[in-house]
Amino acid sequence: MQVLGIESSCDETGVALYDSQSGELVHALHAQIELHRAYGGVVPELASRDHVRHLVPLIEQVLAQANRPLAALDAIAVTAGPGLAGALLVGCGVAAGLGLALGKPVIGVHHLEGHLLSPLLARPAPEFPFICLLVSGGHTLLLHVRGPGRYERLGETLDDAAGEAFDKTAQLLGLGYPGGPAVSRLAQFGVPGALRLPRPLLDSGGLDFSFSGLKTAVLTAVRKRGNLCEQDRADIALEFVAAVVDVITAKTMLALRRTGLARLVVAGGVGANVQLREALDGALAAHGGRVFYPPADLCTDNGAMIAYAGFVRLSGAADDGSAAGPAILRARPRWDLCAGL
Repeated sequence: MQVLGIESSCDETGVALYDSQSGELVHALHAQIELHRAYGGVVPELASRDHVRHLVPLIEQVLAQANRPLAALDAIAVTAGPGLAGALLVGCGVAAGLGLALGKPVIGVHHLEGHLLSPLLARPAPEFPFICLLVSGGHTLLLHVRGPGRYERLGETLDDAAGEAFDKTAQLLGLGYPGGPAVSRLAQFGVPGALRLPRPLLDSGGLDFSFSGLKTAVLTAVRKRGNLCEQDRADIALEFVAAVVDVITAKTMLALRRTGLARLVVAGGVGANVQLREALDGALAAHGGRVFYPPADLCTDNGAMIAYAGFVRLSGAADDGSAAGPAILRARPRWDLCAGL
């Protein structure tokens, strides 16, 4: 099956072609970082317009690289939600148009399902069941994954996502946008113990997260020091990263112990954080388990994960003769992964 994947849920335009027989994957990505940098965050209207400009050229680029004509496609998968409404509509509109013109099935993919299945494109790939930690700019979520479409929410953020806290901390430290990688790099120069920030809900006994109080604590630390020198910034960055990593690692290990599982899948942009990976790798090794990550170039939003998730969905649908089509495709800015797909 030749599946075209389209991702346009936020500020990255991703297109990929997945060949289910050979495992061949061709993908291309356009990021909008420079477009939004001046605003310190994603501007929805600008994001939508940029998707309009780049989506069709990226589809043409991927098909040319794969040496496939449009007529060779067997199916089209597209991110239908959650995400920015206008951005989703661009991808869904193009996918529905292609499906109608080619007479091919189109399936709307849940963005988070794309992320949690993306490590299956790596080698070795994890076997079901496993615990999935989805950690990104918009989500911090722990799931018990028994198989495709069989997801149980174990814990989630009660307020801000970890990635959002990274970006806010970067702004407070004058590091610009996007902030996550910059905070992580600066933390390497901090002095351990120079200050202490809270670890929200660390000892709550539950699996939910909260990062709004940590953001406030960073703001307080910045104001207390007044004019920050470079060492002050590094010290705050180090303690902030340590607090986030401590909380995420502790709750992830608690989820593994409660379910009796030893396989962990980490997905989402924050999952590429060096300090978080070191902590999780060490904790899982001590637990007798293993951590699985997506391929390095598929950690952030991309079309490859959507193409693969679409293939998984369409393969399951084919068993009972059903398939999603353009007529029922709709953008879903809010979409609960565990409420049914």
